[in-house]
Amino acid sequence: MAEPVSAWGIDIGQAGLKAMKLRLSDDGERVIAAAFDYIPHPKILSQPDAIPEELIREAMKTFLGRNKVDNDLIAISVPGQSSLAKFIKLPPVESSKVAEIVKYEARQQIPFDLNDVIWDYQPIGGGVEESGFMLEAEVGLFAMKRELVYDALKPFINNRKEVEVVQIAPLALYNYLSYDVLGFRKTAETPEPPAAEDFYVILDMGADNTTLLVSNGRSIWIRNVPIGGNHFTRALTREMKLTFAKAEHLKCNATKAPDPKAVFQAMRPVFNDYVSEIQRSIGFFGSVNRSAKIRKIIGVGNGFRLAGLQKFLQQNLQYEVERLESLEGVTGDAVLTDPLFIDNMMTFAVPYGLALQAIGKTRIRTTLLPPEIAMDRKIRSKKPWAIAAAAGLLLAMGISTMGNASVLRSYGVNRWDEQQKLVDNVQSQIAAQKSAYGTTEGEHKKIIENMDRLVAPLEKRAIWMELFKAVNECMPRDVGNELDQSDITLQNKIRIQSFTTMKVADVSAWHKAFADVKPESMLEEFDPRDRKAPDKNEGYIVTLKGFHLHNNENADLLDKERNYLEKTLLKNLRQWELNSGGVSVPVGKIGISHPILASSVPNRVQYDPNQRAGALLTGGPGGAGGGMAAYMGGMGGMGGMSSYMGGGESSDMPSLDEGMTGGGGYPGGGSGSPGGSGGYPGMNNGAAENGNQIAMKGPLLAEDEKEKIRIIDRTDFVVQFVWIPTLEKDRPSTDPRPLVTEEEAAKNKK
Repeated sequence: MAEPVSAWGIDIGQAGLKAMKLRLSDDGERVIAAAFDYIPHPKILSQPDAIPEELIREAMKTFLGRNKVDNDLIAISVPGQSSLAKFIKLPPVESSKVAEIVKYEARQQIPFDLNDVIWDYQPIGGGVEESGFMLEAEVGLFAMKRELVYDALKPFINNRKEVEVVQIAPLALYNYLSYDVLGFRKTAETPEPPAAEDFYVILDMGADNTTLLVSNGRSIWIRNVPIGGNHFTRALTREMKLTFAKAEHLKCNATKAPDPKAVFQAMRPVFNDYVSEIQRSIGFFGSVNRSAKIRKIIGVGNGFRLAGLQKFLQQNLQYEVERLESLEGVTGDAVLTDPLFIDNMMTFAVPYGLALQAIGKTRIRTTLLPPEIAMDRKIRSKKPWAIAAAAGLLLAMGISTMGNASVLRSYGVNRWDEQQKLVDNVQSQIAAQKSAYGTTEGEHKKIIENMDRLVAPLEKRAIWMELFKAVNECMPRDVGNELDQSDITLQNKIRIQSFTTMKVADVSAWHKAFADVKPESMLEEFDPRDRKAPDKNEGYIVTLKGFHLHNNENADLLDKERNYLEKTLLKNLRQWELNSGGVSVPVGKIGISHPILASSVPNRVQYDPNQRAGALLTGGPGGAGGGMAAYMGGMGGMGGMSSYMGGGESSDMPSLDEGMTGGGGYPGGGSGSPGGSGGYPGMNNGAAENGNQIAMKGPLLAEDEKEKIRIIDRTDFVVQFVWIPTLEKDRPSTDPRPLVTEEEAAKNKK
């Protein structure tokens, strides 16, 4: 009898290596937990003084030293925040063409050359086949940069261990949810779980990030939340002046500390930020899935062991929140009752889901294992048979050669006429096949052309999303320690209040409006390469209106006010390709050009740390002369610029992560008199009056809270740029814009 299939699920995270071995029972019906291992790293991999390669190498050495894996399948995880997961509804398409459509979608959705990534897909629920056409089909598309996949495989390649499955961690969490919580068992009769209105939320809190997964078993929704256990630790290091190691120990033993209240008070801002992120994510999910009902939130991962977190989430989210404390779909008392396993059970959701897929117990079958590795393994598995076949062929050829030599000696030259006829016949057949191939190739070309026409509307839809993504990635953001800054004036965020677009027949006319403004310094606001007008093309003028609070009173002037916008948002918008967190964003490639800070107005605002909001005290001047309030107030005769700098078509595209929403255009239409109509409106609760803003009084505050309020600087701004939508096939591979000297820039200005 064949050995029951068994597999290791291995997750190497920031804090340690977690592994779980599952095997099938002899009848293949039950899943048995056969072994596990938990190897914490001496240091968290993201610590500045940690060397990840060495720590992972030591963890692998320990794991392989005390576990036998040679005859088992191996499934490993890769982080969700480093991968791409898209769930795409396909247009009606012939069933045989689904793969071609998915490949086309992959080229649109994956922001890299497909040769530089490993990707896979599979249908995810829904979809009806009628008359050879797939209707309402949804597929999951999963991808990761090739180099990152090989980084994950490196510890196993170095130890000569073959990996069967490479899976993104969120899908491993889905495997756990589907199999263990929802109880779905894949069979030939039920390959897909039934649709249900009840959805479950999985929160997997790691060291630096939290994976948020929402699913009812059939549909899947994934989001990465950039807050993890380390953010609580760093809050303690900052507030209580501790080393990272001591803060980590204090966090894990907060209830046993001499002053638990002080510990939790120091971490409270991170608690609040975490709840806000979860609320926002669940709220967005609910807005696009209105019939969905959140039944329960399940917390997993080491970070979720933090005392008080479960209760805090339950009180603020108003959902039942529980932690992973048992596994229902697996047997094996030797593992499930082991104290080390029980104590660390929340860390085993991902390894459990990986192993379930490897033994064939899940609906998910995708893998990011590089195809060249899979092919090499397939060839090697057949090599013994190939050697035997080659030996047999050589023997047969030897016998045949000896036989032919004997025949040649016994027959005359005229016998070659018959052989020549056979050769001519073969050549004729080859010519016919070539002709047939040419015909088929032409038909195939027509099919591709028809497919391109079919999906052309999708290209236009996708390029709008590329615009939003590019602008979003150009925004400065807080990462790591910066996310926990208690001083709001040190935070790097830029708040966008409106994102509007206006279609114009000639984008160069917008640029000319700046060139016509006196003094000439207006044109100098452009980057030297952008002082020359763009070509006369149809396109869009995009307007971003917002503000930032990155104006710490102790900071250098070059790091605040309008200078902060220039060195962050404007600098990024001028890139041909922006590197954002290891991901290349094609800013200029998609048609973004000529960004300019059209307006920058300083304001003083009232800031209440408890409410994390400011009430406007004083406003900027009223805007005369179209939308150019900051530069052109008091200058008459510029009302005509309002069509470019002022209100335009409002985009109805979805909002960005940083709070971008479609809205009205930047107000213009001033008559040119100082303080005229069309003044810059108050951004909070301020009221516009005669070109100035008057603060509206907020609710009365208790006396003991008044000292918490302080006055900070806020910079209100308007940024504009040209956008000429450029499809992927039409994009140049390199930046065509030449470098411009100051002398050339002066000529362009004239």
